[in-house]
Amino acid sequence: MAEQGRNAEQERIWAELVATARRTVADGLVVGTSGNVSARVGDLVLVTPSGVPYDRLTPQDITGVDLTGRQVLGTLVPTSELPLHLAVYRTTDARAIVHTHAVHATAVSTLVPELPLVHYMAAALGGPVRVAPYATYGSDELAENMLRALAGRSGCLLQNHGTVTYGAGLDQAYDRTAQLEWMCRLWLTASGVPGLTPTLLTEAQLAEAGERLKGYGQRR
Repeated sequence: MAEQGRNAEQERIWAELVATARRTVADGLVVGTSGNVSARVGDLVLVTPSGVPYDRLTPQDITGVDLTGRQVLGTLVPTSELPLHLAVYRTTDARAIVHTHAVHATAVSTLVPELPLVHYMAAALGGPVRVAPYATYGSDELAENMLRALAGRSGCLLQNHGTVTYGAGLDQAYDRTAQLEWMCRLWLTASGVPGLTPTLLTEAQLAEAGERLKGYGQRR
């Protein structure tokens, strides 16, 4: 395998990627080496390697593949979920992806085909969050199921598995993961109260919130 030379931008993004991966552990979104993180730099995809604890990763462990999955940077084997990441990059404008096994989100994925509209922040992911039907991890079938669930969305749940979110950068992809896990925890908490049923938003209410969210934050 001929390895291409790395550059300063790739090294910078790799450092951000490793920091994001470590954050998923620190924030309890994954346990051990479960879950994975990637970022796209041109036609190169930097991705966490398979089975390596994130706290052991160094700048020398940079791992990259092209959009066909051919390894062009590093010697560590890329994550087994590489087909999932590549499918997103080939079909969306994603620049970063975070995949976790977050406990509340994974619990919800076993209960319903779609996260109930318990909070307006679902609009930040493009609408009601769907659950992709189960398929074996690392398989093309899982990637295909995920893409259908992601249609018009920037995040989805994977049945009996976890979460996938993407964004314009690692911070946005991570924030969407954290928001999704929070909404799942909220729904599980509210729906667990005996004798009561959570009030859900309508599609119209969600759409209105989505319009407001477009102007949220500081103007540059």
